[in-house]
Amino acid sequence: MKILALDSSGLVASVAVVENETLLAEYTVNYKKTHSQTLLPMLDEISNMTELDLSTIDAIAVSGGPGSFTGLRIGSATAKGLGLALDKPLISIPTTAAIAYNIWDTDKFVCPIMDARRNQVYAGLYCYTNHHLDTIWEQDALSIEALAEGLNCLDHEVIFLGDGVAVYREKLETLLTIPFSFAPAHVNRQRAAAVGALAEVYYKEGKIQTAEEHEPEYLRKSQAERERAERESVKHADAVKKQENGEKSE
Repeated sequence: MKILALDSSGLVASVAVVENETLLAEYTVNYKKTHSQTLLPMLDEISNMTELDLSTIDAIAVSGGPGSFTGLRIGSATAKGLGLALDKPLISIPTTAAIAYNIWDTDKFVCPIMDARRNQVYAGLYCYTNHHLDTIWEQDALSIEALAEGLNCLDHEVIFLGDGVAVYREKLETLLTIPFSFAPAHVNRQRAAAVGALAEVYYKEGKIQTAEEHEPEYLRKSQAERERAERESVKHADAVKKQENGEKSE
């Protein structure tokens, strides 16, 4: 089984090829460039270096969200385009599950946190049972206070990783009453290798979809959508107020 994996859900852009539980190649960049500039050139470089014939892959795995709205759209569009062109299935991997898969077979809970802005994080909670990654909490958008309160109630040691650590580390250190630690740099961000490795598990479990079926999981509305909804709400309130004033003046 050969899987091409993509992750552009955050600042990191990452492409990997995983075959039969072996990482053949990975290209990961965490730098100030847009994923539209980096993702396809990285794929071309990996294909050239490994003499990869894309027609030989069995599936395309992509980090399916949550994450950066623009990044998810670019990753999704790239995966869908490749899936349609190559007639290959897609495997959508939850972003936090893929990040958690960087930490293997620990007896601690693994809690990826991604900065979601507006004083929130995207977070999920995972553990390993018989060498299998299990979900304790499905990924969701929540405040760091709510996350810490929930973790304190579980009374179990936790490893944190993800770009939200840099933003909320001090708050976590203040709020948490349980033992905790932070993952080191080489495993604390998105990696396509983890997406591809977890995709092998998903593939065997039949968790695949067509390119047409795939859609990113944003978990909440984009800033533009929120602002549009707020404008519509204000317009509606003004219209109601005008209508009420008109009725009273008759």
